[in-house]
Amino acid sequence: MKSNLVQNKLKLAILLTSLVLVAEVVGGILANSLALLGDAAHMLTDVFSLSLSWLALKIADRPVTDTKTYGYHRMEIFAALLNGILLFTMALWILWEAFERFQSPQPVHTPTVMAVALLGLATNLCVVYFLKDSVGHGHHHDLNLKGAFYHVLGDTLASVAVLLGGVVMWYTQWYVLDVAIAALISLILMWGARSIIADSVHILLEGVPRGISLKDVERELTSIPAVEDIHELHVWCICSNIYALSTHALVNNSKVTQVEDTLKEIKVLLKDRFNITHSTIQFEFSPCSASEALCDMKH
Repeated sequence: MKSNLVQNKLKLAILLTSLVLVAEVVGGILANSLALLGDAAHMLTDVFSLSLSWLALKIADRPVTDTKTYGYHRMEIFAALLNGILLFTMALWILWEAFERFQSPQPVHTPTVMAVALLGLATNLCVVYFLKDSVGHGHHHDLNLKGAFYHVLGDTLASVAVLLGGVVMWYTQWYVLDVAIAALISLILMWGARSIIADSVHILLEGVPRGISLKDVERELTSIPAVEDIHELHVWCICSNIYALSTHALVNNSKVTQVEDTLKEIKVLLKDRFNITHSTIQFEFSPCSASEALCDMKH
C-alpha cells in the first residue's frame, strides 16, 4: 500500500515537472533565453530521475521469471546510463551556445523569463513537498528516490537563479547574465551527467557498491564466533538500491549443528550493517586446499 502511495506521488510529480519542462522550452524559444533552455534541460534531469524512481518501484513489484531470476531491475541502470549520455550531450550543446552568445549577447524578453522561472520554482517546491515524506520515512535505503528528491531540490535552486537573473536583466538590460546563468547550469548538468554515467557503468560492471568495503564486510563476518574465515567474497549491485553477496565461510567444527543459526546471524548482519539483502553463503568445515581451483583463497 505504501509503495502504491509513493508511486502515485511520483506520477503526479512527473506530470507537473513535464508540463513545466514544455513551458520552459517554449518560453526559452519565445524569450530568446538560453538560461531558460538550460533550466529546461535541468528539468529534464528531474523528469528522468523521477521516472527512474517510479520505474524502480514498479519493477520491484514484478515477480521473477525462469529466465530473469533477478527480475528486471537492471532496466533501471540501462535507462540511467542513457539518461546520463543524453544529459551530457545537451549540456555540451548549451555550453557551446553560451560561448557563441557571449561574444555577441542578444536581447532577452525578461517578463517571459521571470514568469516561466516563477512557474518552475512553484512546481519544484510542490514536488519537493510531495516527496519529502517518502524520502524521510520508510524509503531511506531507496537511493533512486533520494536521488530524485535532490535532483528536484537542485532544480529549485536553478529556477531561483534564472528568476533573479531575469529581475536583474529587467532593470539593467545586462543580457550577458542570461548567457552566464546558462553556462553555469550546463556545467552543473555535465557534473551530474558524469556522475550518472560513472555510477551506471560501475553497476553494470558489477562493482562493489559505493560506501561498502570488502575489508569491512570480511571483518564483520569473521567477528561472528562460529565463523573462522571468509574467502571468495564478492559484493555487487543488482540495481542502485539492491545489493548482493556471495562468499565461502569456514566455520568451526564444533558448531556444525548450529549452521542454520549461523546463517541467520550472517544474513541479519549483512542486512542491518550493509543493506545487503541477497546473499549466498557456502559453508566449509575445513580449509580449502591451495590447489583447489573452485576455492581460491586469494579472491
